[in-house]
Amino acid sequence: MPSFFAEAALLPKGWARAVLIEADADGDIKVVTPQAAPGDAVRLPGHVIPGVPNLHSHAFQRAMAGFAERRSPEGQDSFWTWRDTMYRFVGRFSPEDAEAVAAQLYVECLEWGFTGIAEFHYLHHQPDGAPYADRAEMALRHVAAARRAGIGITMLPCLYRHGGIFGRDPVPGQRRFLNDVDGILEIHAGLAAALRGDDNAALGIAPHSLRAVTPAMIAAVADLGGPIHIHAAEQMREVVECLAATGARPVEWLLANAPVDARWCLIHSTHMTEAESAALAQSGAVAGICPSTEASLGDGIFGLPGFRVAGGRFGIGTDSHVGTSPRDELRQLETSQRLALQARSIATDATHPHPGRVLLDAALAGGAQASGRPIGAIAPGMRCDLVALDGAHPALIGREGDALLDAWVFAGQGNPVRDVVVGGRRVVEAGAHVARAAIARDFAAAMRRLAA
Repeated sequence: MPSFFAEAALLPKGWARAVLIEADADGDIKVVTPQAAPGDAVRLPGHVIPGVPNLHSHAFQRAMAGFAERRSPEGQDSFWTWRDTMYRFVGRFSPEDAEAVAAQLYVECLEWGFTGIAEFHYLHHQPDGAPYADRAEMALRHVAAARRAGIGITMLPCLYRHGGIFGRDPVPGQRRFLNDVDGILEIHAGLAAALRGDDNAALGIAPHSLRAVTPAMIAAVADLGGPIHIHAAEQMREVVECLAATGARPVEWLLANAPVDARWCLIHSTHMTEAESAALAQSGAVAGICPSTEASLGDGIFGLPGFRVAGGRFGIGTDSHVGTSPRDELRQLETSQRLALQARSIATDATHPHPGRVLLDAALAGGAQASGRPIGAIAPGMRCDLVALDGAHPALIGREGDALLDAWVFAGQGNPVRDVVVGGRRVVEAGAHVARAAIARDFAAAMRRLAA
């Protein structure tokens, strides 16, 4: 039975010293004992926090990070010109490339402290749009990559059929993504069979967006079970098009016409009115915020203060993977608010004065809910997912408790993550993933093919 000893650990009721964490053979925490002796447990020096869930990933986009930065000839670059570059890039991916890129991404996420990832997977078919012999081939490659890297995964096969609000024809660059309802149900069934009995995995569904599915399609997949993720209100153009087509804004339409509840995660939710923000909070759904990608694509800034006051739940994701660190996502989330509002410590209140702790607590709870897995806390019944922050790192020296979390999020550029445990198995030791070299070799070979 694996056991770990933390000099200090963040438990549900707060920080505790000398914590013994005992797990069963399946990787679930059985007993957590503060003020314990280490015995023969694996020692995790420094401050130990729960593993952070990454609630939004398009793994293949890790390969194109940095490739879409050059100014276009038109000189009017936006999310939409970036999307055209992405369409051209995806035509090159083989299943082997997809697995190699995903494995590299998952290693990087683990080394920075993400221990679970929600894979919003829509690269389903061959370059000409024809299905693979096993329609779930590309999705299963991501499962294989997650198992190789040792990260927990929530697979979200994505239903993507149209090129605009409620039925516009898709463009040629979208052909690898397209499925009807029967097609996505076949992929979902293949994943369900592959994930059965895997304690490190869960399965949900992702109707891509109101741009890509119809109301009937949303209704057809909403009862499959597990989390439901959908892109919503990422760009103002999307809001304008939705208003023109339906008379409602995207989040407004979803809340009025779909069974949005605690199973749902609305990715981005960038452009909401105050009324939408309050209604989304009341629904119990999670807002999936991806600050580094939203900044990279020029999406806009999420309205954090009002959403928090309304009791809204949120988590963080890395989406296009221009960043792969939970610390950087939390930092970008808070500092973007500071720039917009010309104020500091936006995520705090009188009873919660440390923004690092407030943001981490929200990311743990919201990310766990959106992942549909028992993660996000060091407690009996949860997965044994642990991240040890190195107190000897220059950014953290002399810091304790919540002040250390402030330093982790807001100070320095290095990586203070020392050790990472997923499901009771240590996958990062002394800052390096145990399979980093072999996975990096496969990624390098894939990138040479993709960039040729």
